[in-house]
Amino acid sequence: MIEIMHLKKSFQTQRVLEDICLKIEKNKVYALLGPSGSGKSTLLRCINLLEMPDSGMMKMQDLVIDFTKIYKGDLQRIRKKVGMVFQNYNLFANKTALENITQSLISVHKYSKAEANKIGFKYLDMVGLRERAEYYPSMLSGGQQQRIGIARALAFNPEILLFDEPTSSLDPELVEEVLNVIKMIKDKTMILVTHELNFARKIANEVIFMSEGKILEQSPPESFFNAPKTHRAKLFLQKFNNAI
Repeated sequence: MIEIMHLKKSFQTQRVLEDICLKIEKNKVYALLGPSGSGKSTLLRCINLLEMPDSGMMKMQDLVIDFTKIYKGDLQRIRKKVGMVFQNYNLFANKTALENITQSLISVHKYSKAEANKIGFKYLDMVGLRERAEYYPSMLSGGQQQRIGIARALAFNPEILLFDEPTSSLDPELVEEVLNVIKMIKDKTMILVTHELNFARKIANEVIFMSEGKILEQSPPESFFNAPKTHRAKLFLQKFNNAI
């Protein structure tokens, strides 16, 4: 469904992503794991073109993008195919929960307000927050805000969902409610950056392990967690196991 070829990204003189090649299959869940600073979030943002790669190519079904020549139309087509859930929610503070979900449906996807509201309430029901439709973000807990963020990402029926550390800004008691919503999502291709390794092990079809801007391993969860191939992955898992 998605093929990334030789993606490179630097910030000034620092190379953040080094020759990333990756194939993502339809309706599978990929857990993107690795130590902090390994380039995981930057890779997600390059897939969504929130960050512009320096070089490489990406194929997404009938869409082929050369990262050295990105046009406005490419941005629009990618944003209609890819939904993203951010680490810090990224909700509009001056809009209600419902309005946060319907904003892009109306402005980008050209739904009528009535159509957008119908979709908005559908996904508010899904994340268990219909009664909070008229609440502003400041009136919601962090877990509730993130659930609104997930509803917003789902509302335009994207082909791919990207999750960038969706629980890292939450108090521990709120993490589970967000993870439970993610488990409810069906029939979507998902790439999930997370430090919740037990959750990744349960939900993912494939684990992608990164370090220092490179993909070092890609394998099914049981293979990765029970028999990692690289020394760097073994060290990463040892630190995790020692912390629990």
